Order: sequence, then structure tokens, then C-alpha cells
Amino acid sequence: MMDWTDRHCRYFHRLLAPHARLYTEMVTAAALIHGDRLHLLEHNREEHPVALQLGGAEPDDLAQAARFGVQAGYDEINLNVGCPSDRVQSGRFGACLMREPQLVADCVRAMREAVCDAGDVPVTVKCRIGVDEQDEYADLQRFAETMIGAGVRTLIVHARKAWLQGLSPKENREVPPLNYERVYRLKRELPQLAIVINGGIVEDAAVHAHLQHVDGVMLGRLAYHDPHALARIDAMLCEKRPFPREQVLYAMRAYIEAERARGTRLQHIARHLLGLYHGQRGGRAFRRVLGEGARHADAGWEAVESALQAVAAPSPQAPQPGSARIQRPAA
Repeated sequence: MMDWTDRHCRYFHRLLAPHARLYTEMVTAAALIHGDRLHLLEHNREEHPVALQLGGAEPDDLAQAARFGVQAGYDEINLNVGCPSDRVQSGRFGACLMREPQLVADCVRAMREAVCDAGDVPVTVKCRIGVDEQDEYADLQRFAETMIGAGVRTLIVHARKAWLQGLSPKENREVPPLNYERVYRLKRELPQLAIVINGGIVEDAAVHAHLQHVDGVMLGRLAYHDPHALARIDAMLCEKRPFPREQVLYAMRAYIEAERARGTRLQHIARHLLGLYHGQRGGRAFRRVLGEGARHADAGWEAVESALQAVAAPSPQAPQPGSARIQRPAA
């Protein structure tokens, strides 16, 4: 979710799903070491629990980046070895690392050692079910067992393999066939490993179905393009009613006004809100009015109110931010 799940997006998603675990965009270890670390690690306390997702292939660099993440207060450090983009491959990380499971294990060990003083902050790994010619269950099983040996206790598995040559990142999210059964089998055969499934999940009910086989579900495009799905799924798992869309928007008012006061342009926040009325009457008008209004340099909350008027939304009592990975709620 590079360029998507920034801190504004995560604050909004937290309002929708109080029980989800949120993930940052993938940040490279090199960027944290040599770039604007404070900007890259900035997040709001309302986002917790929130995981920092890292990219890289050098154990020492990843260890330093993980240390920065823990110092910044993140609840989990995640190593992404599932991203297939050319930009990521050119840096020898992302999905191409699935060909080098021992190197990934070395990275994980270095990261775990770097954060061990922080208590129970876990180091997790996100991967694919395979890559290029590595397309057998045995390859995935060996990779997972190598991760267990390095101390990984949670593996997030995108249930498609990645073609590193010939397919774009978008095509790698759509063309290779989904194989959920392979992920289910991994959980059955490695029950000590917490398995979170990802990929191609476009309906609310699918989350409940997957949770009959695995420990958690990671949502990407569904959560972004139809963000109210987070509220519906959170409510379904907790047996409560989801927050109404307009209620969540009014809960964003204080955040938007505070961000505008510090110089953040509304369009940087509003772009994450555009899908809130996805599939609803008035949804197109909401997107149009908010998208156009937020472009103005001096736009503020009034642009959101104008978009709400386009769908004739009332002004209810706003919810408070709660504590996106959907997992089984505690019994």
C-alpha cells in the first residue's frame, strides 16, 4: 500500500475499525537511516495498535530501522518480502527475497535482536505463496519453516505467487490465480505459526469464511476503495452495529482542523475519504464535491460538509477513536 496508507489514512481507518491492526506503507531501511526519519515514522497515538512495515535486504540496516521503529512506539515490525514492483526488485528486496530464505532469516534475527529490549514487540514477515518458478507448496513450507527457525511467530501470506518479470505490480495483484487452500494447508501443517491471509478479498463475508481456517485477514484494496467495509467487518466480528458513515466523518472534524492549523492541505487527507460512500446513493456526488473542494489551498472542514450535503447526511454524535488487520476478537 505504498503511497496509500499514510498517517491520515490510518487515523481514518482506526475510526472505522477500533479492533483492527493497522500497517504503514512500506518504508525502506535506507530511507529511515539516511532520510527524514521523523517524517517517515510520524503517527498518531490513536492509530495503535500499528505496525511499521519495512523493506530491505541488509540485516544491519534492517536492525537499525527496526530499532528506530520501536523507539518511535510502533507495536510490530513487519518485513515485506512480498512486494513485486520493479523499484523494489532493483534494491534486491521485496518478493525477490523469497528466493533467498536464509537471507530473510538473517534479517529477521538481526531485527529481533535489535528490538529485544523493547519487550514483546514482534517481528513479522509478509510474503507470497511463491515467486516465478518457485510455485510448489513445498517451497512455501520450507520458507515458513525457515522463518520459524529465525523466531517468526506470525506470517502474513498473500495467496498469489509473484511473477517478477513480465507483470506489473497491478497485474501481480490480479493475474496470478489465488490459492487460498495453500495458505490453509500451511496453517494446518504448521499450527504453531499464526497465519494471516491476504489477497483478492473483496467481500465482507469472505473475512468470516477465511477466519475458519487462519488466524487473521489482511485487507488492502477493499479497505481503501470501500473503507466502510472496515466498520462493517469490525462490527460483524464483535457482534455490534457498524458506525454510520456520516458519524465517522464528523469524528474526523477535529483531526482535519488540527492538521489544517499545522499547514496540512485538506486534499492530503480528503483523498482517503473519497470511497466512504462507495456503492451508496449519493456516493458519486460525495466524491465529486469533496474531490473538487479539497483541491483549493485554503479548503477546510467546510468542503467535507459540502460533500455531506451532497448525500443529505445528518450530523450525529461522533464516536471516539478506539484502540488493517482483522483478527478474531477475544472471547
